[in-house]
Amino acid sequence: MKVDVILGLQWGDEGKGKIVDVLTPRYDIVARFQGGPNAGHTIEFNKKKFVLHTIPSGIFYPDKTNLVGNGVILDPFIFRKEIINLADHGIEATSKLVISKRAHLILPTHRLLDASNETLRGATKIGSTLKGIGPTYTDKIARNGIRVGDILNKGFKAGYLSLRDNHLKLIDFMGFNSDSFKIDGLPFGDYEEKWLESVDFMRSLKLIDAEYFIHQCLAEGKRVLAEGAQGTMLDVDFGSYPYVTSSSTSIGGVCTGLGVNPGNIGEVIGVFKAYCTRVGSGPFPTEQSGDAGETMREQGHEYGSTTGRPRRCGWLDMVSLKYAIMINGVTRLFMMKTDVLNDFARLKVGTGYRAGEKQMDQVPYDFAQDELAVSYEDLPGWNTSLNALKRKDVMPAALKDYVSFIEESARVPVIGLSYGPDRKETLFF
Repeated sequence: MKVDVILGLQWGDEGKGKIVDVLTPRYDIVARFQGGPNAGHTIEFNKKKFVLHTIPSGIFYPDKTNLVGNGVILDPFIFRKEIINLADHGIEATSKLVISKRAHLILPTHRLLDASNETLRGATKIGSTLKGIGPTYTDKIARNGIRVGDILNKGFKAGYLSLRDNHLKLIDFMGFNSDSFKIDGLPFGDYEEKWLESVDFMRSLKLIDAEYFIHQCLAEGKRVLAEGAQGTMLDVDFGSYPYVTSSSTSIGGVCTGLGVNPGNIGEVIGVFKAYCTRVGSGPFPTEQSGDAGETMREQGHEYGSTTGRPRRCGWLDMVSLKYAIMINGVTRLFMMKTDVLNDFARLKVGTGYRAGEKQMDQVPYDFAQDELAVSYEDLPGWNTSLNALKRKDVMPAALKDYVSFIEESARVPVIGLSYGPDRKETLFF
């Protein structure tokens, strides 16, 4: 068996969580391979709405295993809150969860470092979620990090205190201290106490050698779905650097974040919105600051599920979409939030960039520095509700044309679309 993959192809928030939830019945294991609680995967069913930050999106099916891979970084306090919130809604998560011992821990001081770094950047700030993502991955790469498996060792507390104190010295050098910022509304000392209590809780969970586990599952013929967080245009290597996240959100992150080899990758399903959004700073060529963007924001409820910040909105960008398809070897496409464009009589799709007199159909290396104008293709909108959309043959003609335009441009088939937030509001072709 091979590992099938769900990836975001834009700047995150594409709706990956919903598609993972919809596809989970076809699989035995859902595995998160990168990112941390900066993710916000929203799933709605039975008139209930859930936002998952670290727990994989297959958790709502009692007979499925959910794996937190080694490429994920995990905040014990936030993780425990997620589990408690699910339990409060009648969903028992712990028996279905397994966590890689190689996953790294987000310390309270990582979050202080995140806030300190962002404050010092001033007008050039990245737009961090302040969850400690960057500093945690920095410690991982610098070989200073603390891993999930370390909490089982006798020397854990000493190692934690040593790294914490080093962080506090750095924060002091930057001109701040542990009282400079609150963490989730709590003073540092209070948050640290709850964090350590949550570490105790984590010792009761199934902490495993996940790379062996996933290969054994594949050998037994079990089906695995890998779930990514954020999107390709936020990839630390291939995204709009430096306005990116700190992990590999593209296909390479599956191999390094789960311990599977490239030959074990099966279908790569790329998820994209029918339009584009972005949270925080950074380039966004097709952004619309006028009525069109505002309509998308309000119709799509485009506010960050992790931060609550309003998302920037704009037309679909085929240049960056084709780039993401190329980078990831996408074999199938799935279009999300199609209904958000229901009220548009005319639609635009970005098909090329211009920098001065230079025309281009590729994402440039200095994407974040260039002032790019956009060449657009003008298309008719379907301008009607999709509430009755149950089969492809009843799709409005303009919607069929929109899908066909994307398929012909991307040279990858669109296998379905989402036309509402509920898991039932999904159409496979």
